[in-house]
Amino acid sequence: MKHPNLPTVVIVGRANVGKSTLFNRLLERSKALVSPISGTTRDRNEGDCLWRGKMFRLIDTGGLDIDKHNSIEREIEKQAEIAMKEADLILFMVDLKGEPLPEDLALASRLWKTKTPILVVGNKAEKASERSRAKLPQWRLRGLPAPMAISSIQGSGTGDLLDVIFDKLMTAKKPPIDYEKVEAIRVAVIGKPNVGKSTLLNALLGEERFITSPIAHTTREPNDTLITVNGKNYVFVDTAGMRKNSKVKKAGGLEATSVERNEFVIRTSDVCLLIVDATEPIGSQEKTLAGIIKQHGTGVIVIVNKWDLVKDKETNTMNHYKKYLAAAFPFLTWAPVLFVSALTKQRTHSILNMVDDVQKHRFEKYSNKALEFFLEEAIRQHIPSRGKGALVPKILGMKQVSVAPPTFDLTLKAKRTDSLHPSYLRFLENRLREQHDLTGTPIHINIRIATAVSN
Repeated sequence: MKHPNLPTVVIVGRANVGKSTLFNRLLERSKALVSPISGTTRDRNEGDCLWRGKMFRLIDTGGLDIDKHNSIEREIEKQAEIAMKEADLILFMVDLKGEPLPEDLALASRLWKTKTPILVVGNKAEKASERSRAKLPQWRLRGLPAPMAISSIQGSGTGDLLDVIFDKLMTAKKPPIDYEKVEAIRVAVIGKPNVGKSTLLNALLGEERFITSPIAHTTREPNDTLITVNGKNYVFVDTAGMRKNSKVKKAGGLEATSVERNEFVIRTSDVCLLIVDATEPIGSQEKTLAGIIKQHGTGVIVIVNKWDLVKDKETNTMNHYKKYLAAAFPFLTWAPVLFVSALTKQRTHSILNMVDDVQKHRFEKYSNKALEFFLEEAIRQHIPSRGKGALVPKILGMKQVSVAPPTFDLTLKAKRTDSLHPSYLRFLENRLREQHDLTGTPIHINIRIATAVSN
């Protein structure tokens, strides 16, 4: 759940008035995608804003000048309305460079009827002449206050805006709260388009927090949500589906930027939920994602979604599908697999417990003495195999150097690191996994050359 006492400020307005740019500016980081393409922001995008040592929640919403015949646009409006109902303060954003449009007037009429405090923000006022336009009579929209002139792209006036927001919230029922760092497990939800990522998140969160649609690429930007369950904090990140590289290149800048952010999300997460569609074959997109996960040392759980749609389960058993996964992802055989239906919420209640287990395994620590005993037993079972070079290397020792993921240094008496055959490292990793529960986390074993023979 969200912090119950954190006040909420919602940014609304028609498309392309600069809502996402202001959202990023106030949070002081590029959290929302910014683009001249109408409809870039679809889900509610949330972030905690720090000002004067206190916190409030800021929510960016999609443009409200929508096409009622478009199902995704109707969902955008639905998400914006949910956000406005939860708001303690609404920032109604307009574009001071032009004249008020019918969409501005229509939204002003809706906001005038609400009991929530309204602050009108006039954006794109980079010049003095544009700032002065905020005083013109036409910008007193349906009796709402005159706009406060700012430039979200330059940052001018945004500090004053934060002061006004802060002062208004201090007199509200829920004033800003003191800054408190929250430790949370960061969980990325990844997969190719239309495998049910957003539906799964909605099932986990118990609300329609993300737009779900059968149309591929509904989600364009990573979207963070903090929840607390049984005293534990989790940040779930919904990501855009990753298509084949050739298609992404043809699609252009906005989607390419989205894919780059997805890779950043994987790199900065603790655990990834890799979603695959049980009704479709595993393709290159999933294999690419799995490779990125392993590369960055992120924990992983493979979620097989839409299991309720699989026919003839006597033949297509879970064990049969696990063997299929092992063939598709031979380097992720250590990842746990969960068969779910995001739509019916079948087995989705098990996901958080699995996340906890994987996170625990990522931080496992082993003493030097335990590793010494492990190495002696491993060498007794299988002597080191020679790689490149004329001599079989001698293993002098093994020690753990870090966690998340568990990382070890293997010291050799040799002149080159590739003198040990790569298969022996796999043997050591498999032995570690046999003796210790390291489900869901990669293991890194680095080769080091003993100093005495390195010259």
